[in-house]
Amino acid sequence: MSFVELSALSNFTFLTGASHPEEFVLRAGEMGMPAIAIADVNSVAGIVRAHTKARELARDGGPVVRLIPAARIVLDTGFHVTVLPRDRAAWGRLCRLISLGRLRARKGTCDLALPDLLEWGEGMEMLLIPPDQRLTLATEAPRATTHWHSAAKALIARFPGQVSLALPPRYDGQDRARFARLEALATSLRIPTVATAMPAMHHGSRRRLADVLTAIRLGRRVDMLGLHALPNGEGRLRSEPEMRRLYRGHEPALARAAEVAARAAFSLDELRYQYPSENAEGETAAQRLARLAEAGLDWRYPDGAPDRVRAQMAHELDLIAKLKYEPYFLTVHDIVAFARKRGILCQGRGSAANSIVCYALGVTSVSPEIGTMVFERFVSEARNEPPDIDVDFEHERREEVIQHIYDRYGRHRAGLCATVIHYRGKRAVREVGRAMGLSEDTLGAMSSQIWGWGGPGAVTDTRLREIGLNPNDRRLRQTMALIDEIQGFPRHLSQHVGGFIITEGRLDELVPIENATMEDRTVICWDKDDIDTLGILKVDILALGMLTCIRKAFQLLEKHHHQRFTLATLPPEDPATYQMLCEADSLGVFQVESRAQMNFLPRMKPRSFYDLVIQVAIIRPGPIQGDMVHPFLRRRNGQEQVSFPDDALGRVLGKTLGVPLFQEQAMQIAIIGAGFTPTEADRLRRSLATFKKHGSVSEFHDRFLAGMKANGHDDDFARRCFAQIEGFGSYGFPESHAASFALLVYASAWIKRHHPGIFACALLNAQPMGFYAPAQIVRDARQHGVIVLPPCIQTSQWDNVMEESATPGGPLALRLGFRQIKGVSEEEALWITAARGNGYHRVEDVWRRAGVTSATITRLAEADAFASLGIPRRQALWAAQALQPTRPLPLFAGDMDGEGIIEPAVQFREMTTGEAVVEDYVAMRLTLRAHPMALLRPWLTEAKPAETAPRPPATCSGQALTLVPASAA
Repeated sequence: MSFVELSALSNFTFLTGASHPEEFVLRAGEMGMPAIAIADVNSVAGIVRAHTKARELARDGGPVVRLIPAARIVLDTGFHVTVLPRDRAAWGRLCRLISLGRLRARKGTCDLALPDLLEWGEGMEMLLIPPDQRLTLATEAPRATTHWHSAAKALIARFPGQVSLALPPRYDGQDRARFARLEALATSLRIPTVATAMPAMHHGSRRRLADVLTAIRLGRRVDMLGLHALPNGEGRLRSEPEMRRLYRGHEPALARAAEVAARAAFSLDELRYQYPSENAEGETAAQRLARLAEAGLDWRYPDGAPDRVRAQMAHELDLIAKLKYEPYFLTVHDIVAFARKRGILCQGRGSAANSIVCYALGVTSVSPEIGTMVFERFVSEARNEPPDIDVDFEHERREEVIQHIYDRYGRHRAGLCATVIHYRGKRAVREVGRAMGLSEDTLGAMSSQIWGWGGPGAVTDTRLREIGLNPNDRRLRQTMALIDEIQGFPRHLSQHVGGFIITEGRLDELVPIENATMEDRTVICWDKDDIDTLGILKVDILALGMLTCIRKAFQLLEKHHHQRFTLATLPPEDPATYQMLCEADSLGVFQVESRAQMNFLPRMKPRSFYDLVIQVAIIRPGPIQGDMVHPFLRRRNGQEQVSFPDDALGRVLGKTLGVPLFQEQAMQIAIIGAGFTPTEADRLRRSLATFKKHGSVSEFHDRFLAGMKANGHDDDFARRCFAQIEGFGSYGFPESHAASFALLVYASAWIKRHHPGIFACALLNAQPMGFYAPAQIVRDARQHGVIVLPPCIQTSQWDNVMEESATPGGPLALRLGFRQIKGVSEEEALWITAARGNGYHRVEDVWRRAGVTSATITRLAEADAFASLGIPRRQALWAAQALQPTRPLPLFAGDMDGEGIIEPAVQFREMTTGEAVVEDYVAMRLTLRAHPMALLRPWLTEAKPAETAPRPPATCSGQALTLVPASAA
């Protein structure tokens, strides 16, 4: 029987394992090994990747390698045991065990004791790691193993027939004698021995990288590792012939490895994810979905839904029922219903969100009649995977939704997806460089040469020479090789931006759950690619600042203009709004406020909602890299004839004038134009989502070009299409997402066009978000005729507010709130407004009545908030400095009027405009006085030739240079 490795440590034991799980599987296949177990420390984070690689090898006609899920459990006493579940129930217990230890500890650590293993170890093969085996782990150094024998005996007694003793070599010339001692130990314990190389790398060439990882983990230089460094490169995956040479005389231990592997028959293919049933009392999920969708149609179409809409919804419901996706849509509906009940603005988007069903359920406010994509392209029997719906919530209130999900389903049924943080670019340079002993100045210079994500070869020899380094230096050459080698290695786990896994049964019996860094958040250890591979449902609960802004604007519109709007009830297709966008007057408008979008708006000239859909999607890496932008503009402007490669592609590219702009179109071109099978197209789609990490989209290049040529398409068109697909790999934008975003573009633009003051107020209250600082937002509002008033101790609130004009019917004015003053907290601002009563009269009143700190009074004075009391900035600062927190207050301080400490009045010189502007920027990062450039106008003269232009006189003292106006000179 062939040898099977039962305890391979991958790089998902972070900063310890020196090989990817996939590399172990691939190497095992090359060696003819029938199976391999990936056993990371208190984790199963990497096994889905190994399982996926094993399936790909078998699918592509390569060697068949079975992935055995396993974990190396490390107890708080330093006791190590590799566990391999025999069946699905044992896998559930292993997940519960790891969850138990990780939920007890802070993120990234695990706290397990022997009683935990005794409670949850049923049905697992256990390989006891010998007490003298030297292990280097990413966790803290193991404690003394004085209780090893007692723990081993307890496990043997509790789980008879499940426990074996591992025989790992140390490659120090003493293995024969060590094996003999371990055989004797196993005999005394009455358990068998099992051979395992316990590799931490798939190939010996990774030894140097393994030492670098250890150095990073320990915070040392490689040449200072001492005994922590690997003594040799022998701790690698070994073939059966190598193992037979090592274990000569101990052949039964080799045979038992295969026997244990045969008993550990569990496969990840056995995992069956179940959606939450979402049944209501007396209703099935299908009945409940149909009832809610029908009620939603009456809500969306008060005058009656058109027949074609009802027919489309019936068609969608039939397809959903066939695929049994009703619980998915009901889960999303319930989350959105909770948000709506709480007044939290939200908007769904994604492959299935732009459907009649989602429109009726209130998941999205985009009418599906606007889009062009067919429902079956995203929810189909062929794809056999759940639909994709992302829901954006107000960024200030998303946590309420997250906690609601935990409360409703329980933390044992719901958890956030993980995100694997990989070594890329600058991080790789800095951490590997430090481990190799390079100085911080050198590392800073090297990392400055990397743009974007970086990757292998990002810092070339030429660039090294440009920054004064010798690329032929031995240490630097080794460092650069290791930097390239570590690219793509996992560094640690983080939480996904909002991907929630929700289950019918216990989530912690499907995958381990652990604490996130953020309080009250729990996450699973698998990322979105892993759960996608296993067919696990994910609902994205995302945050979007513009939704906060729009909701606050809607509230202001209702308060001041008595107009109630929702995203779905805004006046449609408003010509004035489109004219504003055509003029690139879009500062603060969602998605079209960047300089690139502003430059494109006058050329695009959007005049309809679908124009906005295109506008959102076209300024993206995909269309730009594929050289699709200019052909589209030429066709739109009538400068180029609209043509299609053939009728089939014409149906795909019709609304975009024959130019592919959306991710869905790129996929359809691959299927229709290049002859991709549905399976190949799905693999291409998946590769787009992982391009930044793996770059696997390029694998399809030759296949795509050959398929396009075979179907008679022009080579240039084929290359541009594939270039666009590669661009989507960096950042793809589907039409379904673009339509949802276009609605927010229209909503924010409509508010800005018709109520610029309210828009600016809401935008300031939703900060931080977007491209622009408060100073630019305020300046833009004033250019649109908005009256902006400074912060005032008498009238300002924490938020910026709209004030009614003193003249009846006059325009609203934007009053800046205390939130615009740097260093003033919301809590203290609330105390100031609560204690204001009939108003303050002196600086001391605010300190005495509101109970805020003297530092806050100083910041208010610096922002000139006491000007309405007739107290200039300098005088207010003088009064603030007199407020000492340790000075006792007189008993009747409010009525003494002059008693107490009496100081002579101090007269301060009035601030110049320039001084006031500077202080405004220091205190609030904006000013309502003169523009800073206006202060330099006395020195600006008409342009003259350089040799004749007079220079302004200057006085220089040390490093200070003072320009003197020409008039003064």
